[in-house]
Amino acid sequence: MTSDVATPAALTERRGNVMVITINRPEARNAINSAVSVAVGEAMAEAQRDPDVWVVVITGAGDKSFCAGADLKALSKGENIGHPDRPKWGFAGYVRHFIDKPTIAAVNGTALGGGTELALASDLVVAGESAKFGLPEVKRGLIAAAGGVFRIVDQLPRKVALELMFTGEPITSAEALKWGLINEVVSDGTELDAALALAERITVNAPLAVQASKRVAVGADDGVVAADEPGWSRTMREVATVFATEDAREGPLAFAQKRQPVWKAK
Repeated sequence: MTSDVATPAALTERRGNVMVITINRPEARNAINSAVSVAVGEAMAEAQRDPDVWVVVITGAGDKSFCAGADLKALSKGENIGHPDRPKWGFAGYVRHFIDKPTIAAVNGTALGGGTELALASDLVVAGESAKFGLPEVKRGLIAAAGGVFRIVDQLPRKVALELMFTGEPITSAEALKWGLINEVVSDGTELDAALALAERITVNAPLAVQASKRVAVGADDGVVAADEPGWSRTMREVATVFATEDAREGPLAFAQKRQPVWKAK
């Protein structure tokens, strides 16, 4: 058996009524490939089915990165990094995968691009002092296609969100806290403990009441958040255009060659 087969792409663990999902690719800064999307997506589906799971916590293995976004090596080989059977679950099997159990992201290390999109998709977020958030996709000729472009303007003051999106520059966890993007900043290395402590404050409450409250709060009907659907449609439409441009090829190439990109607006 090869090590790739032996090492799960995501780990699940039960802590009472809490399911902890850990993205388990620390050697790749927890970048998302198909194996991660399958493992996380299936864990989320199990959490939704299991009446004994009342809260879900998602975090990353190691201490360098919560999630470095999409696995660019896999993408460059033309691999599908989503769940092959459940594409509607979105990036990491998570960002479009509605469950009515509260979700908490325990952000340990950097969370740029797709990592920030995982945080945006979570109900609550705790982050370490050295965590960084941002959507740097425009620096590569791309757009934040995993919900980032429409969720960031919902979750931050509009002017702050647009500055973050247009510049592609990151913010610190302290700034993210100030603007309400996250709930709590904690010492590096204690993110999971803090998320579990927050989960405990939820699990003392009646689970069915919490779940019903979430469904109403986010506007979910039959497992679909209606308000998000136009954002997903627009994102997919723009992705089809933007990702086919010369600039979208130039951005990753310039990054790989460690040089400034030369944009042509075509």
